[in-house]
Amino acid sequence: MFTKIDLCSMALLKLGEKPIQSWREDSASAQLSRTLFEPVTDTLLATFPWRFATQSIVLTKNTDGDFLIPANVLRVLKCEGQITGNTINTSGDSLEISAIVKTEPEDFPGYFATLVATKLAVEFCIPLIGDANVFKMMTALYESEFQSAKFIDSTSSNQSNINDFSLISSRF
Repeated sequence: MFTKIDLCSMALLKLGEKPIQSWREDSASAQLSRTLFEPVTDTLLATFPWRFATQSIVLTKNTDGDFLIPANVLRVLKCEGQITGNTINTSGDSLEISAIVKTEPEDFPGYFATLVATKLAVEFCIPLIGDANVFKMMTALYESEFQSAKFIDSTSSNQSNINDFSLISSRF
């Protein structure tokens, strides 16, 4: 759906700048895009348990007797054990974790792609524009879009029914 260039170009357009066509362009916009895209996107993915970026992963012990957290994991949401660095210490031969993983822009839903573009615009604003008023406006827009994106994401999947819950059974 979207590429890295598309999202950076959307951010630049929000600031009234010309979009970029390639990472290799010799411009401040392209340099900022190359430098900031990955860390900004990874941080934004890790800030909330987005449904589209959350996965259950089964890990097996490595030769040291630990469970190694995969490199594509940005944040472990749930696990049984103690996390130390990039390993998890616990008993057993396998371990299931719930984690937020790196996700490619092509897999971003529209609401998250828009949020990424706005966050990039906030990050690009001072180096490119240098206007504190535009920065404040973009920050307010980002905060509003962040709340909307969280709402959309948290209400977008079907709720599972509670089939076997003793309090419901005893009531009927």
